[in-house]
Amino acid sequence: MHILGVGTANPTTRYTKTECLQAFEQSAWFARLDGRSHLIARTVLQRDSGIDARRLAVGSLDQVFMINPDTLCERFLRHAPLLAAQAGERALMQAGLVAAQIDAVVVSTCTGYLCPGLSGHVVERLGLRADVQAFDLVGQGCAAALPNLMLGKALLATGACGHVLSICVEVSSAAMYLDNDPGVLISACLFGDGAGAAVLAPQAGPTGQRIEWKDSTSLVEPAARKALMFERATAFLTLPGGFGTLDELFEVVTLRQIGVHEKRSAVLEVEGFWAPLLAWCAKAVEERFVPENVARAIEVVEGAEGLEAWLASLRG
Repeated sequence: MHILGVGTANPTTRYTKTECLQAFEQSAWFARLDGRSHLIARTVLQRDSGIDARRLAVGSLDQVFMINPDTLCERFLRHAPLLAAQAGERALMQAGLVAAQIDAVVVSTCTGYLCPGLSGHVVERLGLRADVQAFDLVGQGCAAALPNLMLGKALLATGACGHVLSICVEVSSAAMYLDNDPGVLISACLFGDGAGAAVLAPQAGPTGQRIEWKDSTSLVEPAARKALMFERATAFLTLPGGFGTLDELFEVVTLRQIGVHEKRSAVLEVEGFWAPLLAWCAKAVEERFVPENVARAIEVVEGAEGLEAWLASLRG
């Protein structure tokens, strides 16, 4: 697979690290976070991180801290299609192709969700053919370009596509979230908004630079997925399931037993599904294999009303 042309796009508004820190310190969010979070933000934004400024799709930094679902969704809808189309148009221009020559388009993002998908907006804005194959890849984070390119290569390998337009777009300002987690804070201090695109083909172009994609591989690591799930959760609710479900339930309980966390955990009881397991827990306590306080850590939620009350207790 060869890359015939690339293109990028960013919002016009540019903000320095100093401006971002000042806006953060003046926002209501600053007082909601603890002292360690203040130190992390100041360290990232005052020291040399290799990022002096970033582009954000907001008219002023005050808008960044308007963190509510309606505002964030509207921001993504306004800017993601535009940035994606701009990057795609520039990639086509560099490749020396027109929109009608694109047989498939693959769009990746993890900072927003549109239905119909973002690819439909790109097809309309670029004037791609009505029979173009359109794919939306979501939720793949910072490595999203790799599965995007892998899908592009697979499409070219079928012989049904001569040119594939690959686009990644992130509007980080539309996925703004703040809490005392270091990872959340660092990403909020560094990430900007923008899009990148590449035109893919099975053969190199006749002129210009030549970039060839040689090979790639992918590995799904369940332990890493579980670690990320555990880190972001405020509590754990387990529904009836199989071995994987039990593995995750017991891992959560075991980590609480050894003091790694104090997050609440519950099972949603449906027609007595969990009764045998709860009986086993009682027997394990009786035989002194499990401390009683650990067994009690598995709360039992009964039905819809019980679930609603349990979720309300987490918020309260």
